[in-house]
Amino acid sequence: DRADARLALGFWPWSLLAQPEPLPERLIGAAPDAIVDNAIVQWGSPAEMFSATIREAYVKALRDPVHIHAICEEYRAAATIDREHDALDQINGRRIKCPLLALWSSQGGLETWYAEEGGPLAIWRKWADRVEGGPVPGGHFFPEEHPRQTAAALSKFFEVE
Repeated sequence: DRADARLALGFWPWSLLAQPEPLPERLIGAAPDAIVDNAIVQWGSPAEMFSATIREAYVKALRDPVHIHAICEEYRAAATIDREHDALDQINGRRIKCPLLALWSSQGGLETWYAEEGGPLAIWRKWADRVEGGPVPGGHFFPEEHPRQTAAALSKFFEVE
């Protein structure tokens, strides 16, 4: 419901991968190297942090038709049945009861695009009772870029009370 041109252009996989099969599967399968290289260069993380081994692991996943199909099915569900389920949950007052951790890239647009709504945490608080998290330095691949900070946020969240 909050999608606009910024989201469509900045998060193009959401639109492309939600398209009916077989188009997204064929496009990814035909150029897995191009998909990975575009993500590395365009999604805010420095390309030099991706060794040949790490890059190849990402490409290898996109060479597997079963893996590609599973990725696309997740995006299709997010654009269709998940939205229906979300609407029913809202109508029926169902909320996420377990603790929820939301982390996102500090270099992406999520924080600024949704500032009027209070940012990502405020959006999640419409759905869940206990929400924690915040931006992590880095681009889309912030766990690889800043593993210690990511691990610290996860460790804090999963501490036993």
